[in-house]
Amino acid sequence: MIKLEKTCRDRGSQHFNETFKHEVEQLDALQLPLQAGLSQSSVVSDEPFQVMVINATENPQHIQVHAGVFYSGIIAGCSCADDPTPVEPQTEYCELLFTIDRDSGETTVTLCP
Repeated sequence: MIKLEKTCRDRGSQHFNETFKHEVEQLDALQLPLQAGLSQSSVVSDEPFQVMVINATENPQHIQVHAGVFYSGIIAGCSCADDPTPVEPQTEYCELLFTIDRDSGETTVTLCP
């Protein structure tokens, strides 16, 4: 379960976007649905990713953040000695919706269509 407690604490402040960005960028990429967002490659790479807040809204129960994520993927080959598949990272981008419980900070993340 993802918990974005610092983001909850800073809701409504001028530091909200920065706090959200920093807190999400500290997560393991496996906690986000980045694999499902791949369009140029087949496997999410281990390289760090960057988050950009597109929009944030609040209601009495939740904070919803629509964010863009820039990350890298690779085209996985067969791992054979003579495999000609290059292992160069490909730039990927997807948009995610973070739904954060205002009381606990518990967060669900879904891939935007």
